[in-house]
Amino acid sequence: MKKVVVIIPTYNEIENISLIIDSLFNIKISPDILVVDDNSPDGTYDVVKGLMSKYKKKLFLEKRNKKEGLGAAYVHGFNWALDRKYDYIFQMDADLSHNPNELKKMVTRLGLDADVIIGSRYKNGVNVINWPLSRILLSYVASIYVRFITSMPIKDPTSGFVGYKKKVLETLNINRIKFVGYAFQIEMKYKAWIKGFNLIEESIVFLNRAHGNSKMDRSIILEAFFGVLYLRVSKRKIK
Repeated sequence: MKKVVVIIPTYNEIENISLIIDSLFNIKISPDILVVDDNSPDGTYDVVKGLMSKYKKKLFLEKRNKKEGLGAAYVHGFNWALDRKYDYIFQMDADLSHNPNELKKMVTRLGLDADVIIGSRYKNGVNVINWPLSRILLSYVASIYVRFITSMPIKDPTSGFVGYKKKVLETLNINRIKFVGYAFQIEMKYKAWIKGFNLIEESIVFLNRAHGNSKMDRSIILEAFFGVLYLRVSKRKIK
């Protein structure tokens, strides 16, 4: 049986974290979970620590000194997972925008033909619930922009619900990942694609968070816009 871990980065997710953890442990495959907390001032770390006695040897917690961005938190988690020889390494948001019940089919696909499995909001139309129209347009247009600049045949390159086979993360130089926000999501997929790995999209339904605040801001949008251009220019170096 393959060893599966889900990495969940957190910063001020006290309203959501216990819900996502309980939901993941209630699905049939019951993966291990690693929470990487960026020193949340709201007590997220303490909530997870309190749950560790309930989910012994299944729930793990890493605390970082400060908030350094989504990408840095995931790289920390990826290194942790590789050190512990997990076969399939997933990333998910903490805010329940990704349905834990979708994980099983994504794990199954990794066992078939995918090296990277992407939970796609846009594979079959637009499967987004409760996002304002402006946010949908921003995300959808960004996806078109990424495809146009990079030629990468992925309809949802900014998706944050992604699974990797161990060999992908071992091949990519993850400690040299440059970006931290949306651009991080694009960079990981682009580098895996350039390296010749098989990226597959699995249609999911994305639900806007019900609790807490989005971490999206202007700097993240700008990083993604210019980051895509940087990735395209750096294509030869990636190979």
